Amino acid sequence: MAAWLGRLSLGDAWFNTCSRLLRTKPVGSMAHGTDDLAELDEGSAVGLARVLTTADLVSLGVGSCVGTGMYVVAGLVAKATAGPGVILSFIIAAMASILSGVCYAEFGVRVPKTTGSAYTYSYVTVGEFVAFFIGWNLILEYLIGTAAGASALSSMFDSLANHSISNYMITHLGTLRGLGKGEDTYPDLLALLIALLVTVIVALGVRNTVAINHVLNVLNLVVWVFVIVAGLFFLSAGNWESGGFLPFGWSGVMRGAATCFYAFIGFDIIATTGEEAKNPNTSIPYAITASLVTCLVAYVSVSVILTLMVPYDLIDGSAPLMEMFAAHGFLWGKYIVAVGSIAGLTASLLGSLFPMPRVIYAMSRDGLLFRSLSRVSALTHTPALACAVSGSLAAVLALLVSLRDLIEMMSIGTLLAYTLVSVCVLLLRYQPDERGEGLGSDSGDGAADPTADDRVPAAGGSASYHAGGTEGEGDDADFHSGRASPLKRLLGGHYHAWRLRLALPAASARPTPDTGRTVTRCTLLFFFTSFFLWSTVIFGVEQGTGAGAVFSGLAAALMAGSLAKLLITIVRQPQSGRKLPYMAPCVPFVPAAAILVNSYLMLKLSPLTWARFTVWCSIGLLNYACYGVWHSTLEVDAREQQAHASSYQRYDDHLDGGGDDLGDLGPEERDERPYQGWSAPEERGSHHDQQPEGSEHAGDRSGYQSGPAGRTNHGFDEGQEGN
Repeated sequence: MAAWLGRLSLGDAWFNTCSRLLRTKPVGSMAHGTDDLAELDEGSAVGLARVLTTADLVSLGVGSCVGTGMYVVAGLVAKATAGPGVILSFIIAAMASILSGVCYAEFGVRVPKTTGSAYTYSYVTVGEFVAFFIGWNLILEYLIGTAAGASALSSMFDSLANHSISNYMITHLGTLRGLGKGEDTYPDLLALLIALLVTVIVALGVRNTVAINHVLNVLNLVVWVFVIVAGLFFLSAGNWESGGFLPFGWSGVMRGAATCFYAFIGFDIIATTGEEAKNPNTSIPYAITASLVTCLVAYVSVSVILTLMVPYDLIDGSAPLMEMFAAHGFLWGKYIVAVGSIAGLTASLLGSLFPMPRVIYAMSRDGLLFRSLSRVSALTHTPALACAVSGSLAAVLALLVSLRDLIEMMSIGTLLAYTLVSVCVLLLRYQPDERGEGLGSDSGDGAADPTADDRVPAAGGSASYHAGGTEGEGDDADFHSGRASPLKRLLGGHYHAWRLRLALPAASARPTPDTGRTVTRCTLLFFFTSFFLWSTVIFGVEQGTGAGAVFSGLAAALMAGSLAKLLITIVRQPQSGRKLPYMAPCVPFVPAAAILVNSYLMLKLSPLTWARFTVWCSIGLLNYACYGVWHSTLEVDAREQQAHASSYQRYDDHLDGGGDDLGDLGPEERDERPYQGWSAPEERGSHHDQQPEGSEHAGDRSGYQSGPAGRTNHGFDEGQEGN
């Protein structure tokens, strides 16, 4: 008996640990109207103001990117990494951003209340531990972006003053050893003051921030047009011929793309404002698309002018666009560009600092960071304390770290966050939306009767599947296949024959718990295998020689085949029939491509960047282990349920063998139980939560299965009825 109790205690500890790490927030708890902080009606709690229009979101997205990307990143990447090939670097980075952007757009309308962006998305789908990890790294990216913007502005003013500011600080304050490659730098007090000033602006309210951002973007647009038109008079094709268009080769282009990727994170900033947008269902997708297109046009055009006006190795690293006119003796052009540089970099600084306190606000509201950081000012309707803390940290970073080091640190956390969003879209697209959906099929591959593909919807059925809703309430018999797919239109009469050969599911097929778990396993394997594949290619094939390179090539080919097999397995599973105002196209291919591209770009970053990333992650994991996991809202709610539930007698009965354990039920009876999410412990065979379906306190023993705040109930977006 003692041995049995000891084994059970160890199992309990493992089960509780997994439950804490994998518990997710129900999507239904995040829909409009579920949290009084989202609205500002009379008598409600103080919350974020819902005032942003589509134009406001586009302005925030463009402003956050174009400043640093156009006035700083383009010159640094061209000079040290890619040469004139920086043009291709921006295009490749834009393609990677578009792949991730469509996934962001779908999640933006699937979970409209998206303060926290990728953090919130992963909390809904993957689990609390991954959500904290992603949110922590988003904070790092915004922190670095804010510090880099302040440092770039300081360098701009220093350049206008003929470097008298930096000389004064070096003379009176001395130098300090850089945190990057070891070069000396100086304490940049001007950058610190700039960061603190912008922090005050952001803390004063979203309306003030957006109004200032509009003015800065107009100035930036005027100067951008001036740069393109005036630069046409100073072009020289010889600048591309002397050192070659790709002086650093394609490897330099890809390394440059990894750095340039940060210049396209505007859509992530848009996604953090879902709780403050008037109509996020339409505003977020349109704003993401417009921001990406605008930024790409700006970066490519400016990179062409820059590299044709000045040889890449003579580009000024601190103020490239200003100095390219000065190199040709056009001083008026230098000062006009200076105005645009100040406007663009200030807008970029605002755009980087604006979402950071909102991510901190979302995490602290969920209890993963100190809850005092979630307090919203009654005067400005902004998380004032979170603004002050984040702005102060960015100011200190700008004081101590050089601009070059900050640029190199930018992309890694953002790339990882975007990759996780793509993973989340794959997971949600293939999970049952409600308790009863898809239970009529026991097939693991999800294939259904091919004749059902063109079935007419039932009379009186809805024309769409839970259009825009967050809770599944429809009938499985009522479905809508929508317009014929491009593949069906292309193949015509041969569509059914090819679908049978490829074992593709019918349009009427719906996900089951089995198919949902199949997709989950394949997606996670795809995610990890992509990193192994690119590691083998980069460090084995590209850098290897002789037999080692051949062996690495064969290993890479095998892994590529495994990825293709995993993708085919996912394609053969039925997708959810739920219709959204915007849905990412070509799923699962677009999210899979985003995972592959982003993982490759991450591995192209320098080892020093990975070292810094590791240090930051270690600090975050320590914070989560010591505070977040114990003060999480889900943890607090679970403890309250345990305190009020009559679970002790049931637990004793279970130990004595007299409880009504579901372990004695047959497989058919088990499959009729509600689906409880892709990683619910009972789906993995745990004996701890196998309670009767009608039991009032099912799952109360662990505290993570019951109630709206527990581990997911009946899929991702419900769990309210059983309480």
